[in-house]
Amino acid sequence: MEELTVAKEELVEMFESGRILDSGRGWMMDNHEVEIIALHEVDPKFLQDVTNAKLYKIKIKGNR
Repeated sequence: MEELTVAKEELVEMFESGRILDSGRGWMMDNHEVEIIALHEVDPKFLQDVTNAKLYKIKIKGNR
């Protein structure tokens, strides 16, 4: 699996459809543990801004 960049709405849909699962220890997609990284247009100034990005990057955990 290569890195994916998805919109917030698409990320929510991936969780709702079961494409991404919360294993209790991490997020799983296609039998790989993945990281979900918020891509902010500007540095978040407040804690509530951290989870309010428009785009997110999904990549296999541990891959650089």
